[in-house]
Amino acid sequence: MADDVTAPAAASPATSTAVAEPVARASQARPAGSAPGGRRKTGAAAWRKRAEIAFFVAPALVLMFLFVILPILTAVQMSVYRWKGFGPMVDFVGLRNYVSVLNNNVFTDALTHNLIIVVGSILLQLPLGLAIALLLNRKMWGQGLLRTIIFVPYVLAEVIAGVVWFQLLQPQYGVIDTILASLGIQGPPQGFLGTPDLALWTVLVVLTWKYLGLAVILFLAGLQGVSEDLYEAAALDGASWWQVQRKITIPLLGPTMRTWGFLSMIGSLQLFDMVWILTGGGPANATTTMATFLVNEGTRRQNFGIAGAASVILFVVALVLALAYQYFILRRDTQPDDGRGARKKRKGADA
Repeated sequence: MADDVTAPAAASPATSTAVAEPVARASQARPAGSAPGGRRKTGAAAWRKRAEIAFFVAPALVLMFLFVILPILTAVQMSVYRWKGFGPMVDFVGLRNYVSVLNNNVFTDALTHNLIIVVGSILLQLPLGLAIALLLNRKMWGQGLLRTIIFVPYVLAEVIAGVVWFQLLQPQYGVIDTILASLGIQGPPQGFLGTPDLALWTVLVVLTWKYLGLAVILFLAGLQGVSEDLYEAAALDGASWWQVQRKITIPLLGPTMRTWGFLSMIGSLQLFDMVWILTGGGPANATTTMATFLVNEGTRRQNFGIAGAASVILFVVALVLALAYQYFILRRDTQPDDGRGARKKRKGADA
């Protein structure tokens, strides 16, 4: 009986090869985990994802076109015509409006005033904002109240702040002149805003009061990211307060200060509201900015071609300065390591 039970015969090599080859070809033709119709499902998912992106991005693109790109194109179109604002633009003058603007002493003075405000705002607000931020970063009584008082001027509308300071700076009967008179100091007869040599610097002081709160808040936010362990380690090493600020606080606060500087520069180039309310560009064009120049030419003199050319020049100046600032100053924040640093790292790794 035991002889009748036989073991299963082993499969021959030829039979195994014949079975394995179709299986291998099938596995190569269809990736693991794929199912029939998977490509169609993948394509539908990709199109659905693109449709979702388009749905959410389209409103922002439409608003950008209506309020940014279209006004720029309209200004460029007006800048090459002599146009008074009525009827179609048919009197094509080419680049003559640009030549007229660049040869206009009022506009060149306005450009100079903008640059003075850019530099003056940074030189005044940066040290003041940093000093106040370092002071308010320490625990003290009434810390929240002091932060609110400093930040309130920034949240005030420019119109309200301008009207308030216009009243305060009235000659003889204004609060500022009254305080100076009580101290035995005689203010200028025409007031600070009415004296050509003092008007621009007075506007700069008002701008510092108005926008200092932004610098303080940004610097305070940056200081929250500085680890206390660094200060404790510096204290253990016997570092003085000034050494701690110079070696730890200011370097780590560098990205925040550079970002604030960019915002301050762009805002100073586009300055209009405060100057228009305080002085209207006067006296004798002593406080004219590029924005007040183009508004004055467009709304008062009806020279929309000149105003369009001035607006395009303002846009180009702001764009060039913004790109230069980003390349030379903000670049270290976006690209902290250059090629030389990478080569040094590679050499150190090879060693």
